[in-house]
Amino acid sequence: MTDVSVSLGANKYGKAENRIVRIYRDAARHEIVDLNVSSQLRGAALAQSYLSGDNALIVATDTQKNTAFAFAKEHGIRSPEDYLVALGRHFVSSFEWIDGGLWQAEQYEWERIVVDGAEHDHAFVRPGRATRLAAVQTIDGGTHVLGGVKDLTVLKSTGSEFHGFPRDRYTTLGETDDRIMATSVTGRWRFLPDAVAAGIDYNALYAEVLDVLLSTFAAVHSLALQQTLFEMGRAAIEARPEIAEMRFAMPNKHHFAYDLSAFGLDNPNEVFYAADRPYGLIEGTVTRDGAPAAPEAWTDLPAFV
Repeated sequence: MTDVSVSLGANKYGKAENRIVRIYRDAARHEIVDLNVSSQLRGAALAQSYLSGDNALIVATDTQKNTAFAFAKEHGIRSPEDYLVALGRHFVSSFEWIDGGLWQAEQYEWERIVVDGAEHDHAFVRPGRATRLAAVQTIDGGTHVLGGVKDLTVLKSTGSEFHGFPRDRYTTLGETDDRIMATSVTGRWRFLPDAVAAGIDYNALYAEVLDVLLSTFAAVHSLALQQTLFEMGRAAIEARPEIAEMRFAMPNKHHFAYDLSAFGLDNPNEVFYAADRPYGLIEGTVTRDGAPAAPEAWTDLPAFV
Protein backbone atom coordinates (compact mmCIF):
# COMPACT_ATOMS: atom_id res chain seq x y z
CA MET A 1 0.00 0.00 0.00
CA THR A 2 2.96 2.37 0.41
CA ASP A 3 3.28 2.59 -3.41
CA VAL A 4 -0.24 3.96 -3.85
CA SER A 5 -0.47 7.66 -4.70
CA VAL A 6 -3.44 9.89 -5.38
CA SER A 7 -3.97 13.44 -6.57
CA LEU A 8 -6.79 15.96 -6.48
CA GLY A 9 -8.84 16.30 -9.63
CA ALA A 10 -11.40 18.84 -10.79
CA ASN A 11 -13.30 20.48 -7.98
CA LYS A 12 -15.58 23.34 -7.07
CA TYR A 13 -17.54 24.32 -3.97
CA GLY A 14 -20.25 26.71 -2.90
CA LYS A 15 -23.75 27.17 -1.55
CA ALA A 16 -26.53 25.39 -3.40
CA GLU A 17 -30.24 26.12 -3.71
CA ASN A 18 -30.55 29.52 -2.09
CA ARG A 19 -34.27 30.29 -2.29
CA ILE A 20 -34.39 34.00 -3.06
CA VAL A 21 -37.70 35.79 -3.45
CA ARG A 22 -37.39 39.44 -4.51
CA ILE A 23 -40.49 41.61 -4.17
CA TYR A 24 -40.54 45.01 -5.88
CA ARG A 25 -42.74 47.30 -3.76
CA ASP A 26 -41.97 50.69 -5.29
CA ALA A 27 -45.51 50.95 -6.64
CA ALA A 28 -48.96 49.80 -5.57
CA ARG A 29 -48.69 46.98 -8.10
CA HIS A 30 -45.99 44.68 -6.75
CA GLU A 31 -43.69 42.51 -8.85
CA ILE A 32 -42.21 39.17 -7.75
CA VAL A 33 -39.08 37.30 -8.87
CA ASP A 34 -38.64 33.84 -7.33
CA LEU A 35 -35.27 32.11 -7.81
CA ASN A 36 -33.42 29.02 -6.63
CA VAL A 37 -29.75 30.06 -6.87
CA SER A 38 -26.55 28.02 -6.63
CA SER A 39 -23.03 29.51 -6.49
CA GLN A 40 -19.84 27.45 -6.84
CA LEU A 41 -16.25 28.69 -7.10
CA ARG A 42 -13.13 27.26 -8.73
CA GLY A 43 -9.42 28.08 -8.37
CA ALA A 44 -6.15 26.19 -8.39
CA ALA A 45 -5.16 27.77 -5.08
CA LEU A 46 -8.18 26.23 -3.38
CA ALA A 47 -6.55 22.81 -3.48
CA GLN A 48 -4.95 23.31 -0.06
CA SER A 49 -8.35 23.20 1.57
CA TYR A 50 -8.83 19.69 0.18
CA LEU A 51 -5.25 18.54 0.73
CA SER A 52 -4.49 19.95 4.18
CA GLY A 53 -7.63 21.63 5.49
CA ASP A 54 -6.10 25.10 5.02
CA ASN A 55 -9.05 27.46 4.58
CA ALA A 56 -7.06 30.68 4.14
CA LEU A 57 -8.40 31.14 0.61
CA ILE A 58 -11.84 29.61 1.06
CA VAL A 59 -14.63 32.12 0.48
CA ALA A 60 -17.12 30.59 2.89
CA THR A 61 -20.24 29.09 1.38
CA ASP A 62 -22.18 31.23 3.86
CA THR A 63 -20.53 34.31 2.34
CA GLN A 64 -21.63 33.16 -1.10
CA LYS A 65 -25.17 32.75 0.21
CA ASN A 66 -25.19 36.22 1.79
CA THR A 67 -23.79 37.78 -1.38
CA ALA A 68 -26.55 36.21 -3.47
CA PHE A 69 -29.22 37.69 -1.21
CA ALA A 70 -27.51 41.09 -1.00
CA PHE A 71 -27.19 41.32 -4.77
CA ALA A 72 -30.93 40.68 -5.09
CA LYS A 73 -31.39 43.97 -3.24
CA GLU A 74 -28.39 46.01 -4.40
CA HIS A 75 -28.46 45.08 -8.07
CA GLY A 76 -32.01 43.79 -8.43
CA ILE A 77 -32.96 40.89 -10.68
CA ARG A 78 -33.74 42.21 -14.14
CA SER A 79 -33.38 38.66 -15.44
CA PRO A 80 -31.77 35.56 -13.94
CA GLU A 81 -29.02 35.69 -16.57
CA ASP A 82 -28.09 39.31 -15.78
CA TYR A 83 -28.18 38.59 -12.05
CA LEU A 84 -25.86 35.55 -12.39
CA VAL A 85 -23.43 37.48 -14.58
CA ALA A 86 -23.19 40.12 -11.83
CA LEU A 87 -22.58 37.47 -9.18
CA GLY A 88 -19.87 35.78 -11.24
CA ARG A 89 -18.07 39.03 -11.97
CA HIS A 90 -18.14 39.93 -8.28
CA PHE A 91 -16.46 36.76 -7.06
CA VAL A 92 -13.84 36.59 -9.83
CA SER A 93 -12.91 40.27 -9.47
CA SER A 94 -13.05 40.47 -5.65
CA PHE A 95 -10.88 37.43 -4.87
CA GLU A 96 -7.78 37.22 -7.06
CA TRP A 97 -7.31 33.49 -6.44
CA ILE A 98 -10.82 32.68 -7.72
CA ASP A 99 -10.43 32.11 -11.45
CA GLY A 100 -13.89 30.83 -12.31
CA GLY A 101 -17.10 29.29 -11.15
CA LEU A 102 -20.57 28.09 -12.02
CA TRP A 103 -23.67 30.07 -11.09
CA GLN A 104 -27.11 28.61 -11.75
CA ALA A 105 -30.70 29.62 -11.17
CA GLU A 106 -34.15 28.15 -11.56
CA GLN A 107 -36.96 30.69 -11.80
CA TYR A 108 -40.43 29.85 -10.56
CA GLU A 109 -43.18 31.73 -12.34
CA TRP A 110 -46.07 33.49 -10.62
CA GLU A 111 -49.27 34.84 -12.16
CA ARG A 112 -51.56 37.43 -10.66
CA ILE A 113 -54.77 36.21 -9.10
CA VAL A 114 -57.80 37.62 -10.91
CA VAL A 115 -60.45 39.15 -8.65
CA ASP A 116 -63.74 40.36 -10.18
CA GLY A 117 -62.15 40.23 -13.62
CA ALA A 118 -59.08 42.27 -12.70
CA GLU A 119 -55.53 41.21 -11.88
CA HIS A 120 -54.74 41.73 -8.21
CA ASP A 121 -51.86 44.07 -7.37
CA HIS A 122 -50.19 41.83 -4.80
CA ALA A 123 -51.72 38.36 -4.84
CA PHE A 124 -50.20 35.63 -7.00
CA VAL A 125 -50.63 31.97 -7.93
CA ARG A 126 -48.07 29.51 -9.32
CA PRO A 127 -49.18 28.47 -12.83
CA GLY A 128 -46.95 25.40 -12.90
CA ARG A 129 -46.31 25.35 -16.66
CA ALA A 130 -42.51 25.09 -16.56
CA THR A 131 -39.40 26.18 -14.70
CA ARG A 132 -36.99 28.63 -16.27
CA LEU A 133 -33.25 27.82 -16.14
CA ALA A 134 -30.20 30.08 -16.29
CA ALA A 135 -26.50 29.44 -15.86
CA VAL A 136 -23.32 31.49 -16.08
CA GLN A 137 -20.03 29.67 -16.52
CA THR A 138 -16.70 31.42 -15.95
CA ILE A 139 -13.94 29.05 -16.97
CA ASP A 140 -10.56 29.22 -18.72
CA GLY A 141 -10.78 33.00 -18.88
CA GLY A 142 -14.13 33.07 -20.66
CA THR A 143 -17.69 33.67 -19.54
CA HIS A 144 -20.61 31.79 -21.05
CA VAL A 145 -24.29 32.57 -20.52
CA LEU A 146 -26.97 29.90 -20.93
CA GLY A 147 -30.75 30.02 -20.71
CA GLY A 148 -33.15 27.14 -20.51
CA VAL A 149 -36.36 25.49 -19.40
CA LYS A 150 -37.35 22.27 -17.65
CA ASP A 151 -40.60 20.52 -16.79
CA LEU A 152 -42.25 21.80 -19.96
CA THR A 153 -44.75 18.94 -20.23
CA VAL A 154 -46.51 18.70 -23.59
CA LEU A 155 -48.82 16.20 -25.30
CA LYS A 156 -50.26 15.68 -28.78
CA SER A 157 -53.30 13.43 -29.01
CA THR A 158 -52.61 12.78 -32.71
CA GLY A 159 -50.22 13.95 -35.42
CA SER A 160 -47.52 11.50 -34.36
CA GLU A 161 -46.37 8.24 -35.92
CA PHE A 162 -43.66 5.65 -35.25
CA HIS A 163 -42.86 2.95 -37.77
CA GLY A 164 -40.17 1.63 -40.05
CA PHE A 165 -37.80 0.59 -37.24
CA PRO A 166 -35.79 -2.67 -37.40
CA ARG A 167 -37.21 -5.79 -35.81
CA ASP A 168 -35.58 -8.82 -34.26
CA ARG A 169 -36.68 -11.70 -32.03
CA TYR A 170 -36.95 -9.34 -29.04
CA THR A 171 -39.08 -6.68 -30.75
CA THR A 172 -42.70 -6.65 -29.64
CA LEU A 173 -43.60 -3.00 -30.19
CA GLY A 174 -46.17 -2.54 -32.90
CA GLU A 175 -45.90 0.09 -35.59
CA THR A 176 -48.39 2.94 -35.55
CA ASP A 177 -49.41 5.85 -37.74
CA ASP A 178 -51.51 7.51 -35.02
CA ARG A 179 -50.31 7.72 -31.45
CA ILE A 180 -50.18 10.02 -28.46
CA MET A 181 -46.81 11.76 -28.20
CA ALA A 182 -45.99 13.30 -24.84
CA THR A 183 -42.77 14.48 -23.25
CA SER A 184 -41.35 16.74 -20.57
CA VAL A 185 -38.90 19.05 -22.31
CA THR A 186 -35.64 20.04 -20.67
CA GLY A 187 -33.67 22.40 -22.87
CA ARG A 188 -30.71 24.72 -22.50
CA TRP A 189 -29.46 27.24 -25.02
CA ARG A 190 -26.05 28.90 -25.19
CA PHE A 191 -25.82 32.52 -26.22
CA LEU A 192 -23.22 33.78 -28.67
CA PRO A 193 -20.55 35.82 -26.83
CA ASP A 194 -20.94 38.80 -29.18
CA ALA A 195 -24.68 38.88 -28.47
CA VAL A 196 -24.04 38.81 -24.72
CA ALA A 197 -21.57 41.67 -25.05
CA ALA A 198 -24.05 43.71 -27.09
CA GLY A 199 -26.83 43.13 -24.54
CA ILE A 200 -29.79 40.76 -24.63
CA ASP A 201 -33.31 41.19 -23.31
CA TYR A 202 -33.24 37.75 -21.71
CA ASN A 203 -36.82 37.91 -20.47
CA ALA A 204 -38.27 38.69 -23.90
CA LEU A 205 -36.05 36.07 -25.51
CA TYR A 206 -37.13 33.39 -23.03
CA ALA A 207 -40.81 34.13 -23.67
CA GLU A 208 -40.31 33.99 -27.44
CA VAL A 209 -38.27 30.77 -27.34
CA LEU A 210 -40.92 29.11 -25.19
CA ASP A 211 -43.63 30.13 -27.67
CA VAL A 212 -41.54 28.84 -30.58
CA LEU A 213 -40.87 25.51 -28.87
CA LEU A 214 -44.54 25.00 -28.09
CA SER A 215 -45.84 26.04 -31.49
CA THR A 216 -43.29 23.84 -33.27
CA PHE A 217 -44.17 20.84 -31.11
CA ALA A 218 -47.81 21.35 -32.00
CA ALA A 219 -47.36 22.01 -35.71
CA VAL A 220 -44.84 19.35 -36.75
CA HIS A 221 -46.40 16.09 -37.92
CA SER A 222 -43.93 13.84 -36.17
CA LEU A 223 -42.52 10.56 -37.40
CA ALA A 224 -40.29 10.31 -34.30
CA LEU A 225 -39.64 12.33 -31.16
CA GLN A 226 -36.09 12.76 -32.49
CA GLN A 227 -37.49 14.62 -35.49
CA THR A 228 -39.59 16.87 -33.27
CA LEU A 229 -36.57 17.65 -31.07
CA PHE A 230 -34.53 18.75 -34.07
CA GLU A 231 -37.32 20.88 -35.52
CA MET A 232 -37.91 22.60 -32.16
CA GLY A 233 -34.22 23.47 -31.89
CA ARG A 234 -34.01 24.64 -35.48
CA ALA A 235 -37.06 26.87 -35.13
CA ALA A 236 -35.71 28.52 -31.98
CA ILE A 237 -32.27 29.15 -33.49
CA GLU A 238 -33.85 30.57 -36.65
CA ALA A 239 -36.05 32.85 -34.54
CA ARG A 240 -33.28 34.22 -32.30
CA PRO A 241 -29.86 35.08 -33.79
CA GLU A 242 -28.38 35.31 -30.29
CA ILE A 243 -28.51 31.52 -29.81
CA ALA A 244 -25.47 29.42 -30.76
CA GLU A 245 -26.78 25.98 -29.83
CA MET A 246 -29.57 24.20 -28.02
CA ARG A 247 -29.39 20.96 -26.06
CA PHE A 248 -32.47 18.90 -25.24
CA ALA A 249 -33.46 15.92 -23.14
CA MET A 250 -36.95 14.59 -23.83
CA PRO A 251 -38.26 11.51 -22.03
CA ASN A 252 -40.96 9.83 -24.07
CA LYS A 253 -43.99 9.72 -21.78
CA HIS A 254 -45.56 6.61 -23.25
CA HIS A 255 -49.32 6.22 -23.58
CA PHE A 256 -50.47 2.76 -24.58
CA ALA A 257 -53.96 2.00 -25.85
CA TYR A 258 -55.64 -0.18 -23.21
CA ASP A 259 -57.02 -3.53 -24.31
CA LEU A 260 -60.76 -3.39 -23.59
CA SER A 261 -61.62 -6.50 -25.58
CA ALA A 262 -62.14 -8.53 -22.39
CA PHE A 263 -65.12 -6.30 -21.67
CA GLY A 264 -66.53 -6.54 -25.19
CA LEU A 265 -65.44 -2.98 -25.94
CA ASP A 266 -63.60 -1.49 -28.88
CA ASN A 267 -60.85 1.06 -28.22
CA PRO A 268 -60.09 3.16 -31.32
CA ASN A 269 -57.27 5.15 -29.63
CA GLU A 270 -59.56 6.63 -27.00
CA VAL A 271 -58.50 5.04 -23.68
CA PHE A 272 -54.81 4.86 -22.76
CA TYR A 273 -52.56 3.61 -20.01
CA ALA A 274 -50.00 6.28 -19.08
CA ALA A 275 -46.75 4.49 -18.19
CA ASP A 276 -44.27 6.43 -16.08
CA ARG A 277 -41.35 3.96 -16.46
CA PRO A 278 -39.41 2.64 -18.18
CA TYR A 279 -39.37 5.38 -20.80
CA GLY A 280 -37.54 6.24 -23.96
CA LEU A 281 -35.04 9.05 -23.41
CA ILE A 282 -34.25 11.19 -26.43
CA GLU A 283 -31.36 13.67 -26.23
CA GLY A 284 -29.83 15.86 -28.88
CA THR A 285 -28.01 19.07 -29.72
CA VAL A 286 -28.96 21.51 -32.47
CA THR A 287 -26.14 23.88 -33.47
CA ARG A 288 -26.11 27.04 -35.55
CA ASP A 289 -23.80 26.37 -38.51
CA GLY A 290 -20.67 28.50 -38.23
CA ALA A 291 -21.11 29.30 -34.54
CA PRO A 292 -17.91 28.77 -32.53
CA ALA A 293 -17.95 25.66 -30.37
CA ALA A 294 -17.66 26.13 -26.61
CA PRO A 295 -17.67 22.73 -24.88
CA GLU A 296 -16.33 24.36 -21.72
CA ALA A 297 -19.62 26.25 -21.37
CA TRP A 298 -21.30 22.97 -20.39
CA THR A 299 -18.73 21.87 -17.78
CA ASP A 300 -20.35 20.55 -14.59
CA LEU A 301 -23.86 21.47 -15.62
CA PRO A 302 -26.26 18.91 -14.18
CA ALA A 303 -27.55 16.12 -16.35
CA PHE A 304 -30.78 16.90 -18.12
CA VAL A 305 -32.74 14.00 -16.60
